[in-house]
Amino acid sequence: MKSREIHLTAYPKTEPTAANFKMAETDIGSPGEGEVLVANKFLSVDPYMRGRMSGVRTYVDPFALDAVMDGGAVGQVVESHNPKFKEGDWVNSMHGWREAYISDGAGLNKIDTTHIAPEDYLGIAGLTGMTAYVGLKRCIDLQAGESIWVSAGAGAVGSAAIQFAKAMGAKVVATAGGQDKVEYCLSIGADAAVDYKAVDRLDKAVAEANGGGVNAYFENVGGTHWTAALEVLKPKGRIAACGMIQRYNDPGAKITDNLTYIVGKSLRIQGFIVSDHFDLLPAFIGDLGKWMAEGKVKPRNTIVEGIENMPDAFLGLFSGANTGKMLVKV
Repeated sequence: MKSREIHLTAYPKTEPTAANFKMAETDIGSPGEGEVLVANKFLSVDPYMRGRMSGVRTYVDPFALDAVMDGGAVGQVVESHNPKFKEGDWVNSMHGWREAYISDGAGLNKIDTTHIAPEDYLGIAGLTGMTAYVGLKRCIDLQAGESIWVSAGAGAVGSAAIQFAKAMGAKVVATAGGQDKVEYCLSIGADAAVDYKAVDRLDKAVAEANGGGVNAYFENVGGTHWTAALEVLKPKGRIAACGMIQRYNDPGAKITDNLTYIVGKSLRIQGFIVSDHFDLLPAFIGDLGKWMAEGKVKPRNTIVEGIENMPDAFLGLFSGANTGKMLVKV
């Protein structure tokens, strides 16, 4: 059996372009004893993948050049010689950026699609939602009645964080780029939302929208948002540092010069990688199920059709092309 897949051809120094990727076709053969053949249905693209295109190890190994990439994927077993899986089973894996693959079952997880759509296991019911949950629950320890600013509120993690924070009883102000995304943030529960592209002083706009400073900040953007957050946080405020997408393609961007607020306001800043916090998975699944049953959490995906458009979907993350989770339908 042949499978199309995406290869990285060169490590980009600044913002990646379509020229950094190529489509390849490979013969994956047929599954042998103890193996399964899986056809991917949905593939994930995520900002962290930009770091894997640097050619150096960060908290995960870089992508190899001229080889199939990997990332989150959900698919169906189409042929099985493994007693743990049967034809038709839905599974998630890290075998993304390809149409199909053969596995001995290691790293495959069967998923229940009775009440949750398979694609949502790559978004709000998967690592994306878990990331938002860890940031709010463990890093910030958000309490009912507190206020929080969520940056990139219309993105995958940001939109989950808005909904989870509201379900936890907090007041939420979100920032996003463009009026349509501002309206989306409001539609999923944000008490206020600011179009960062339409204001001169982001810190003042957030403070005005919130009616004063905020107790916590969920960091997805970095750069100018980080600078503004240090201004608008109240004394003893907390930051969950999840991502800094504004700097991913611009390593020479200016670093904020107001870091003295960290001491002056007794701020607590916690960077985190979701894989270090899988002990929270049972609590996450329990709370998410409850919130979804109560109608407090609703998934939203931006779906790009065709594996050939995988690079464009990835590049779209950096121009704000997605609302909610960005996925590719194979």
